[in-house]
Amino acid sequence: MSTTKSTALSIRLPESLRREVEKLAKEDGVSVNQFIAMAVAEKTAALRTVDYLKQRAERGSREAFERVLANVPDVEPPEYDKL
Repeated sequence: MSTTKSTALSIRLPESLRREVEKLAKEDGVSVNQFIAMAVAEKTAALRTVDYLKQRAERGSREAFERVLANVPDVEPPEYDKL
């Protein structure tokens, strides 16, 4: 069984933001600590995803994209897939 080590962190929030965090945490049925930890995790994941996509884009090429695109059949989509 793995354990997660926690470290205390003191942060200063504007009063209005603190109240909003408390309200949202309560609505979500979690503690303020859990809410903030989840928010930080989501932001971290989003930033890491942007970094990952940038790295992938740097490895790509227009020629490779066009080779793959050339294999896509030029047909109308099925009815269920039309906008």
